[in-house]
Amino acid sequence: MTTAKPTSPIVSGKNYRFTVLTDGLLRYEWAPDGVFEDRPSFFAAARNEARPVPQFETRESDQQLEIITERFHLTYDKREFTPYGLFVVIIGYTGTTWRYGETHETLGGTVKTLDNINGRIAVEPGVTSKLGFAPLRDDSFLFTDDGFVAPRRPGKDRVDGYLFCYGHEYRKAVQALYDISGPPPLLPRYALGNFWSRYYNYSAQSYLELMDSFQKYHIPLSVAVIDMDWHLVDDERVRKYRGTGWTGYTWNRKLFPDPPAFIEELHKRKLKVTLNDHPADGVQPYEDQYPAVARKMGVDPASEQGIPFDISNRVFLDAYFDPLLQSLRHDGVDFWWVDWQQGTQSRLPGIDPLPMLNHFHYAKWRGSGRPVMLSRYAGPGAHRYPIGFSGDTIVSWDSLRFQPEFTATASNIGFGSWSHDIGGHMFGGRDDHLTTRWIQFGVFSPVFRLHSSKTRWVCKEPWKLPAGSGRGPREVVISFMQLRHRMIPYLHTMNARAANRRGGEPLIQPLYWNHPERDEAYQFPNEYFFGSEMLVAPITDPTSRESTHLGSTRAWLPPGRYVDFFSGAVYDGDRTLWLSRTLDKMPVFLREGAIVPLDGRAEPENGVERPSHMEVVVVVGANGHFELLEEADDGKEKGGEVDWVKTPIVFDQESGSVTIGPAEGDHAPKTDRKWSIRLLGFKASDKDAIKATIDDKSITPKVETSETGLVIHVGDAPPRSRLSVHLGRSKPQLAVTEPMALLEPVLYEAEVAYTLKERIEASFGLASRAERASQIEALDMEDGLRRFILELLFADSRG
Repeated sequence: MTTAKPTSPIVSGKNYRFTVLTDGLLRYEWAPDGVFEDRPSFFAAARNEARPVPQFETRESDQQLEIITERFHLTYDKREFTPYGLFVVIIGYTGTTWRYGETHETLGGTVKTLDNINGRIAVEPGVTSKLGFAPLRDDSFLFTDDGFVAPRRPGKDRVDGYLFCYGHEYRKAVQALYDISGPPPLLPRYALGNFWSRYYNYSAQSYLELMDSFQKYHIPLSVAVIDMDWHLVDDERVRKYRGTGWTGYTWNRKLFPDPPAFIEELHKRKLKVTLNDHPADGVQPYEDQYPAVARKMGVDPASEQGIPFDISNRVFLDAYFDPLLQSLRHDGVDFWWVDWQQGTQSRLPGIDPLPMLNHFHYAKWRGSGRPVMLSRYAGPGAHRYPIGFSGDTIVSWDSLRFQPEFTATASNIGFGSWSHDIGGHMFGGRDDHLTTRWIQFGVFSPVFRLHSSKTRWVCKEPWKLPAGSGRGPREVVISFMQLRHRMIPYLHTMNARAANRRGGEPLIQPLYWNHPERDEAYQFPNEYFFGSEMLVAPITDPTSRESTHLGSTRAWLPPGRYVDFFSGAVYDGDRTLWLSRTLDKMPVFLREGAIVPLDGRAEPENGVERPSHMEVVVVVGANGHFELLEEADDGKEKGGEVDWVKTPIVFDQESGSVTIGPAEGDHAPKTDRKWSIRLLGFKASDKDAIKATIDDKSITPKVETSETGLVIHVGDAPPRSRLSVHLGRSKPQLAVTEPMALLEPVLYEAEVAYTLKERIEASFGLASRAERASQIEALDMEDGLRRFILELLFADSRG
């Protein structure tokens, strides 16, 4: 047996080839004819990019080959692949062995669509597994040298697969996927705001009036989606040529008499515009662009012969983009919602039209800015073509209950940009609490897009929901949609993190990515990390019909200490607990040392421009660091390399100080920016002890107490200045949670006997927590109320 150190990542024989792409990622190929595939595929589009040869060792004899890295040990008998002839041991994981051809569960990936789905379904595999390995067979189409596509070489015995051997380092497994497939692109900043979408036959006038109503109620939007009724649908021209009405590229002039003027009005309102496109029926003779498309296809326009959709035809593909779609872009359309539902076959064997549509949309528009589209998931590698449209879901609690898990699990295949029909699309019935809870989840999801079906009985306009003393569905939905736009500075920084070429991370991550050795992290699939700083556990079950009307969910808080984002209450971690909330709140937690930058305006306007006022949420108790990333051109979507402005925000626990800036970057803005700091869950014994400086020059901050902590208004500061706030004490600690203060408003509104309220209040006067809990357990009350009281009682062990 010979032993060798590598000079190339490839180890091969006549019919087999192994490529050690990283120390934890192996490509394995079998070719009966000895011809291997070097062309990039839809999945492995970046496989051939230059990268260092990993450190590995080979041991070889006439009958056996071994490949050993720090993460895996492959043994192979040099014959056609079999479970006993090709196997890989994952180093450091006792008894963990992958054998070729055997089926093993992964932690899941995602699926193409949730169309007509009502509840939980099985998803396709991902590249993470509790076993420590995950195989992925690559059957996706290939890219040719000139940028088109080609089918795989014939032969059912061919094998092209990848084995991810990262143990429980799930994040690294996904980063390896990004390395060979290509990273997710940077989403345009506007994609992080609120989308309005509804399947409805609006007119230009009614749509603009609707947009103005959003402004009237101070509800910010960034994208206006116009579903299929923008084009000819139920029209005599469509019927003449026996069209279905689903595909169309000609404006309905009865509804939109002047499309460029209409879109210009939307742009004036700082809204981007996307149109729905069902491309499957091709181009019919009644379309405005039919003559130009026909001539390009070599068809006489006078023949009135329909042009079938054939994306495998290069000439049709060219005509599809120009003049067909390009003419509408001239009208002002910013991007497309490609609604492909017509199967997986094209005229090229083995080539699915959906991934081709997604790829060529991005390839076509990449040169004119930062492309984006709405389209369905097209298999491994589809993360390069956001945004994912998850399909027409059923309006039900079962649908909502599955979506957080579905969204988080998709990160296991690197897909981090799902956009759901928030509130559900069809069927079901009116439930204002369901709508509200769904919108809350949507605000803490990758892309927020309201949507509903074509009936006047289903609507998502927030002002049509019932109001209720500041905490009804209407007020709650409006405040959460405002919060979504307030979070854009945080979200765009996470957006940049996701698009990192070598170390990208999806916005939403399952608990087990950070805590792989804790069983609890696998038991709560609806709970997830939202960026680097936030932990979210959406409420996805109906509101209690008991006297308190609370919504509840069961969750696990990882080790540490946390603060509730909406109440400022402090919670001990490392435990499983019930979390109950009134309709205006949902469980969102920040750990000690967390820093979250927000737009400082309570009511942001349309669009996603750089905020002139920033509010930085800080949780004391541990050191924290956050680098705010903003585009120097204010997100004008020019494409190409991004000129980033980086603003460091640091909290030092030892000195009790927050430092912001100076901003770094060649083109940092020159205008001053107002800064505020919100200390979540913190109380100051002496507000006058809080001091602030700008470039070491003392200033007088304005300090206010809020329901959730303390707010320090520092005032205006130049971008390249260094702003420091000292809290007046070293090693500051979070305020001890006062359970009765949090319970009182809920208990006041609870429809229970006054004597019970008095007994509950009296129990809080007992000396020990154990005595209080014992008394609460002994009282005759509804389970939901008791659960909420015990949650507050045991939230903070210091009390």
